[in-house]
Amino acid sequence: MARERELKLSAPPTFRLPSFDSLGLSVRDEAEKRLVTTYFDIPDLRLARWGVTLRYRAGEGWTVKLPGGAAEGVVTRDEVEFEGPAGKPPAAAMSLLRGLLRRDEPEPVARLRTVRRVSELTDEAGTRVAEIDDDEVSVIDGRRLAARFRQLEVELAPTAADDVLAEIRSLLIPLGTAIDPVSKAVRALGPKAEGPPEAHVLPVHPSDPAGATVAAAIAAATSRLLKNDPGVRLGDDEEAVHQARVATRRLRADLRTFKDLLEPEWADRMRGELKWLGGDLGAVRDAEVMRELLRSLARRLPREDRATGMRVAARLDRVREDARRRLLADLESARYLDLIEALLAAGREPPLLIAADAPAVEVLPPLVERNWRRIRRDVRGLAADPPDAALHEVRILAKRLRYAAEAVGIALGGYDKLAKEAAAVQDVLGRHQDAVVAQDWLRQQRSGLTSTQAFAAGELWGLAGGDAAQARREWPAAWKSLRKRAAATL
Repeated sequence: MARERELKLSAPPTFRLPSFDSLGLSVRDEAEKRLVTTYFDIPDLRLARWGVTLRYRAGEGWTVKLPGGAAEGVVTRDEVEFEGPAGKPPAAAMSLLRGLLRRDEPEPVARLRTVRRVSELTDEAGTRVAEIDDDEVSVIDGRRLAARFRQLEVELAPTAADDVLAEIRSLLIPLGTAIDPVSKAVRALGPKAEGPPEAHVLPVHPSDPAGATVAAAIAAATSRLLKNDPGVRLGDDEEAVHQARVATRRLRADLRTFKDLLEPEWADRMRGELKWLGGDLGAVRDAEVMRELLRSLARRLPREDRATGMRVAARLDRVREDARRRLLADLESARYLDLIEALLAAGREPPLLIAADAPAVEVLPPLVERNWRRIRRDVRGLAADPPDAALHEVRILAKRLRYAAEAVGIALGGYDKLAKEAAAVQDVLGRHQDAVVAQDWLRQQRSGLTSTQAFAAGELWGLAGGDAAQARREWPAAWKSLRKRAAATL
């Protein structure tokens, strides 16, 4: 896998590459290339609408480009290369895209012939900084030339600084080029490829039926899950696992928040399936979080103990890998694919009760208030020095309040500040819970450690205890701010 950072520009027929002396860069022209590329998708262009491309290029093999970000024409995205013959995507590529394709098989949807003129930009030391591909692209429909366009791609070298692209852009734009972040595949496939993905959030207004907010909330979380599905499968980006887990948690919370508006049997079944998936994601994510926490604690140890502390933290590598194997097996299962299909259907048309027909402005505010009353009651019942489990329960309730406020906020304004204050309580008690769990884990490792490692583990245990105590001191202030915001909002 590689991370691609490139600037895409359209260019007029008369464009010629300028000198880059003003940027301290030299241009070296390379041999012209002739490329034949076939893009694969299903008839509804599902991959393209998710921002994914699956292609076979003669002489190069298979490539999957995953969704990324675009700012001022600079596109950043991950690309993964696969070996395999032409004609049918390799099994590894299909596995990576299984959550998006599910049971559908991709087929050729566009064929491009490209004449590529390659120029390499190097700095004064001769180090490669970027490559400029000047592409004359012909879209082939059978034996017919369907379209032709010209596109420049300026791709940064892995070690080059991001601001180089901004300097190159400032040099090229006055010469008649224009920012054009649309990929060649999407240009070739037309407007349908630029349509929204399967899971997308439609605007909801206060006067709309409350059920429209339910659909939008389910669609938003399902979109988050599917956008991160390929990253979870790759395993190189811990944030993908985190975001996918958040998606399952939000979905479960939304089904709880909207329980009076949804068909109970369906909601209970979906919550059970999401708990199963969330458990898989949580096992991986919890190992990653604890490993990073222990690493951060190890960096605070005396110099002579840091390496040993890091070795203690490394014991979680095996835990993570075992959890990943279980997760990947379940992501390939029919059960997971059925869950995704059910969520997509619910994002379009959830199984609603008649109460969901009433206007959102009438139905939704009490749902947030219900979550607030529950957490307020629990906090009032806390002892002066509450046990760890009680604080963990408050954290869970703060998270539910936050998610309820954010879900209702899809249709109604005025809940963003409440959600932010609930998130602050959730975060500080999350730090407390992470430290407590780390202490428990370290205690369980005693029998398998050398004496040196056991000493370092004891030091880590003490540091984690200090962090837990600090969070205990901080959380009342966060709670006070939430209470004030709730009084002003609800």
